[in-house]
Amino acid sequence: MGRLENKVAIITGAAQGMGATHAKLFIEEGAKVVLTDLNEEKGEAFAAELGENALFVKQNVTSEEDWTNVISKAEEVFGPVNILVNNAGITVNKGLMNTTLDEYRRIVDINQVSVFLGMKAVVPSMQKAGNGSIVNISSINGLVGGMVGYTDTKFAVRGMTKAAALELSSQGIRVNSVHPGVIETPMIQQADAKAAIEEFSKFIPLKRVAQPEEVSNLVLFLASDESSYSTGSEFVVDGGLTAQ
Repeated sequence: MGRLENKVAIITGAAQGMGATHAKLFIEEGAKVVLTDLNEEKGEAFAAELGENALFVKQNVTSEEDWTNVISKAEEVFGPVNILVNNAGITVNKGLMNTTLDEYRRIVDINQVSVFLGMKAVVPSMQKAGNGSIVNISSINGLVGGMVGYTDTKFAVRGMTKAAALELSSQGIRVNSVHPGVIETPMIQQADAKAAIEEFSKFIPLKRVAQPEEVSNLVLFLASDESSYSTGSEFVVDGGLTAQ
């Protein structure tokens, strides 16, 4: 039996990247997974590839109406939701003085407000299920400084996780945050970034960047009943980078 057998999960930003890796592993471990993303073409194709236990729903994670629709679709097709992975997020590669107010608010809406909306929307469904696990994807920049906007929101995700964990614990709903370091994704394999990442990896205690599956394995653990006594905590997967 899979580690997520009979579980229903929602994963945001799951049409590609880390979200897709999480979704694939969850399916392999027996979950029924609702994948959400704005990229409808990629999302539909990926869900079809994953098979009958995957459902794609187009979603703007900053829309309360879209969250209501995602929960409704999940319950209609698979039943009450046990797991939510708030994975969707963006960054803007600009410093404080070059970031516009509109750019800043967009980062806040996608990285921070969406997590609030997702947790609020999914709780009634988890109450029907009798239990739940919410995994909020933050970053090592939710622990240490980085780019303005991205860092601010990832710290906020860490704080929201702890607040929600305390509030929801009596209902059997656990809430934890995951803090990845540098992950090998197509974005960092691009020619203009690859050399810089390879140089940076020399300063990581494990001397390499992480494979996407190494993050997904941690997310799987937190989504499963194996982590039944973990809530309100941050789980770091960074090769020792923030331990220095």
